[in-house]
Amino acid sequence: MEDGLTHAAPKHLLRGQRAVTLVVALLVAVLSFQLNASMIAPVLPGMAAALHVDLKTISAVSSWFFLSGAVGGLVLGRWSDHVGRKTVLVCTLGALLLGTFLCALAGHFWVLMAGRVLQGFSSAVFQVSYVIIRNLLTAEAFGIAMGTITAINGGVGGLDGYLAGYLDACFGFRSIFELTFAVALLALVCVLAVVPRDTAHHQRGRMDWGGAVLFALCLIAVTRLLEVGPQAGWASGQSGLCLAAMIVFGTGFASQECRHRDPLVPIRLFVGKRTLPLLVTTILTLSGIFSLVNFTLLVLLQDTHAGFGLSPARSALLILAPTALIGCAAAPCAGWCATRIGWITCLRIGVFGCAAVLAALATGHDRLWLVAGCAAVLGVVYNGLVLTALNGLGVILSAREAEAALPGLNGSAFGIGASLGIVCVAPYGAAGSFAGFGTAIDISLAFMVAACATSLLIGTAPGRAPVHDEG
Repeated sequence: MEDGLTHAAPKHLLRGQRAVTLVVALLVAVLSFQLNASMIAPVLPGMAAALHVDLKTISAVSSWFFLSGAVGGLVLGRWSDHVGRKTVLVCTLGALLLGTFLCALAGHFWVLMAGRVLQGFSSAVFQVSYVIIRNLLTAEAFGIAMGTITAINGGVGGLDGYLAGYLDACFGFRSIFELTFAVALLALVCVLAVVPRDTAHHQRGRMDWGGAVLFALCLIAVTRLLEVGPQAGWASGQSGLCLAAMIVFGTGFASQECRHRDPLVPIRLFVGKRTLPLLVTTILTLSGIFSLVNFTLLVLLQDTHAGFGLSPARSALLILAPTALIGCAAAPCAGWCATRIGWITCLRIGVFGCAAVLAALATGHDRLWLVAGCAAVLGVVYNGLVLTALNGLGVILSAREAEAALPGLNGSAFGIGASLGIVCVAPYGAAGSFAGFGTAIDISLAFMVAACATSLLIGTAPGRAPVHDEG
């Protein structure tokens, strides 16, 4: 098979009830993080009013949540290469509990911000979970489990946002954090009871904490540049300062990685056709689809001049809920198919399918039935095929000496792509004109056409046997 998956099954692989129990425990762990990502957006106005800040200020608790998640996914994932997966899972869930506790008690904006940063850092539960199932499950079980965990990435079928709104209306926004605290506590108990201690060899040497700091600073600079550029102008002093910081910290990070004996990111492992095209494909795909679903289509449906004039609730029911619900069913099926047709083939089918959907939207976004139908199809090709394959390949193409580095970098690429897409389409989608919406969709289509091209460049890992068959 093209991805190099066949392998004689080691004796330590889990099967039957033990494999199911492991996947359920990891599902609860990733759910405890994901609920804190997906349940907060609908209640930001209520949080702003309760803490006496404006909407622009309160939105920072979400942007910094995802930023710390991009850092934590790589740093804590890489740390697990040194100290073990279970140890890092317990630590990340501990950070999640502490952060959620602070959020639940927050009477001041900065306390809430501190809690959200701690919560976001625990996004490493995804990357660590991916590596655990890669090492402990057979090839077919790995595919299904990868799809199942990926399905949680989009929330609980779009229903968690409605639950958040209900809790906020009845009990206040803190009740949401009380619920997620209980889920995180359950996750910690499950991990302690079910996840086995690591049996695989872990990399010796020192964790590259200097590289971790420089990576975090560089990513903050990149994020700030993407935020400041459209607002203040790309030639403004603020943008120049962010660009200079990005160059300085990026250069320092590259130098640190070349000099460190055990680098956070072994650069030599990420410059070939095996991995670099994967990271670029992830960025381009998220730039095209995330901005389309979470910005352009929602604004189009609600716009009363050039759109359809629907309410926010109806717009979410028409776009977000079907996409997420269909994705929940499609992702495990995509993982199962990927073990048979190949993970790279699965990704290519998905990205070309997304490009076809965007091409249809580009010519017919004035028809409501077509917009709704395209959103439903994206539940299969994007939430199902593409996200499952991207996450799976992040594990499958990783190097043995740094198993969690590529999944962590791929997680960061998700965040960069989502931010880049919003920055590029927002000026056109927010214009409130039919031509503006068309331009925004065309930009997303251009990103997806580029993703189709880079997906064709993704190579296999010679001699690599990342997951295991039955023998």
